[in-house]
Amino acid sequence: MSIDPTYYREIIMDNYSYPRHKELTDDKEYDHRHMASDSCIDDITVQAKIKDGKVQDVRFDGQACTISTASTSILTHLLEGKTIAEAENIINNYNKMIHGQPYDADVLEDAVAFEGVAKQPNRIGCATIGWRAMEEMIEDYEKDHPSKQKEEASK
Repeated sequence: MSIDPTYYREIIMDNYSYPRHKELTDDKEYDHRHMASDSCIDDITVQAKIKDGKVQDVRFDGQACTISTASTSILTHLLEGKTIAEAENIINNYNKMIHGQPYDADVLEDAVAFEGVAKQPNRIGCATIGWRAMEEMIEDYEKDHPSKQKEEASK
C-alpha cells in the first residue's frame, strides 16, 4: 500500500491535536490498564467497557508523545462496537504492521498511518502502548467469559 506520507502525517497530527475518547470515566463497568514507558513520557490509562462479547467503548487519558496519543486515539475509534474476535483481528494486524510483517490494511483503516513505525524500532513502544493495554483487557475478558468466546467462534 503506497500512500503519500503527508496524508499519514495529517492523520497522526489530527489524532494527536484532537484525540478521540480522551476522557476517563468513573463507571465501574469499565476495565482499565495503566501503562507507562521506561524510556519516554508515555504514561496513560486506557479504559474499555467490554460486555456481551463486544467492545462497547474505549477511552484513555494521560500524558504521552504524539505517536502514543494518536495511535491510542485511533484505537479507541477503531475498536468501538467491535466483537472480541473483530477486535483481536484488528490488534493482530496492527501488531504485524508495526513489526514489518504482512498485514491486512483494510481492517486497520486510519491505523495504517503508523506503518512507517516498523522502520523506527525506538518508536514501536510508543505506537503500541494503548494497543497492549487493550490486548490485556481482552485477555482478561476472555478468561472471565470463556463460554462467550466459544459462542462467538461458532458464529
